[in-house]
Amino acid sequence: MKILKTGSRGPLVQFLQLALERAGYYGGGTDGIFGPATAQAVREFQGAQGLTADGIAGSATNAALFPWYAGYSAHTVEEGDTFHALALSGGTTVRAIETANPDIDPLNLQIGQTVIVPFGFDVVPTTIEYSSTLIACCCRGLAARYPFITLGEAGRSVMGKPLWTLEMGSGATRVLYNASHHADEWITTPVLLRFAEELARAYAFGDKIYGKSAEALLERSSLCLVPAVDPDGIDLVTGALVSGAYYQRAQSIAAAYPAVSFPSGWKANIVGTDLNLQYPAGWEEARGIKFAQGYVSPAPRDYVGSEPLSAPESRAMYELTLSYSPALTLSYHTQGRVIYWKYLDREPQGAKAIAELFSRVSGYAVEDTPYSSGFAGYKDWFIDRFDRPGYTIEAGLGENPLPLSDFDAIYADNLGILTLGLTAAADEAGE
Repeated sequence: MKILKTGSRGPLVQFLQLALERAGYYGGGTDGIFGPATAQAVREFQGAQGLTADGIAGSATNAALFPWYAGYSAHTVEEGDTFHALALSGGTTVRAIETANPDIDPLNLQIGQTVIVPFGFDVVPTTIEYSSTLIACCCRGLAARYPFITLGEAGRSVMGKPLWTLEMGSGATRVLYNASHHADEWITTPVLLRFAEELARAYAFGDKIYGKSAEALLERSSLCLVPAVDPDGIDLVTGALVSGAYYQRAQSIAAAYPAVSFPSGWKANIVGTDLNLQYPAGWEEARGIKFAQGYVSPAPRDYVGSEPLSAPESRAMYELTLSYSPALTLSYHTQGRVIYWKYLDREPQGAKAIAELFSRVSGYAVEDTPYSSGFAGYKDWFIDRFDRPGYTIEAGLGENPLPLSDFDAIYADNLGILTLGLTAAADEAGE
């Protein structure tokens, strides 16, 4: 988290304001503008934490705020502590603490022991713009609250940011969901993160999601989520990245393509390679199409790269998928309210029926991918390589990046797809 102070703007300020609000020090709204009210809230928080009350959110202040960024604290047990007392102080429940600490006996707490205390709010926010920092806090917070989630990395971005993975479930049917291959489609990242949180909570507490038993779903399937394939690009689009060598390089790249708005229209990774045109499934055809459209060098969108899998992000997704070998994949994009399900004339067994099921529960149309976009995508390669159902879901309607005001409708439309996708391939195979 970089230093934030009066005059700072953008999604990192929004996240700071949200954390201060969660901690009870701020009520001015998450507008992303570090003004007098935010500075005063920072000073009050710093004073309460024994920090220098200078109103600047630097490394020490952000470290102290981490529990409210990620949604939990790591409490060192003191004499007289009980789960009940910790639940009251954290605004949470004993059951939530028990879930986060499955190996700790609440009747035999040991002084000096570390207890994870989840706070009483959702980890995943859906009202502020996203950044790689926010994504990291969400992933860490979910893994802390629900230790049956395995937190990992598929690889690293150009700028060295983790491509986080969240895995849960013990079933034989493996499924893999990913989002934000394209930077300006970042609203799909909170879609997957919110689903992960709701699924994990339902599983932990014996509840249902989309009318289905979460326990039954995760006993039949194993889920791997990659919530953000392009974290560098997300930071550029939302304004978390506004300076430095990579930003200047992106500006220079964008200047050669003035028809694409900068940075809001940026789809590519930070060095101008379109990650969803990087896979070895008709890559040469994609290159011919995109070159004919004028995308012949690093660009804000539609540049296929120097060769397949030349971008570290797409290479990481390729290698993760080979090792995980899922029975079904969902790739989340925006926009169009469309489900794409084929690569050329390849129709994996059961794929059409599953696409029609997804259509019924979402209201999205099932369509063939347009020829000009029909090569070198992740879905294309997955179908070509595995001959298993793979889908591109184009969520929402409008102009990218879609506004956060569309989030609730997008999530409601897609909850059925996300839930039924866990077992759809097994159902079609009669397993």
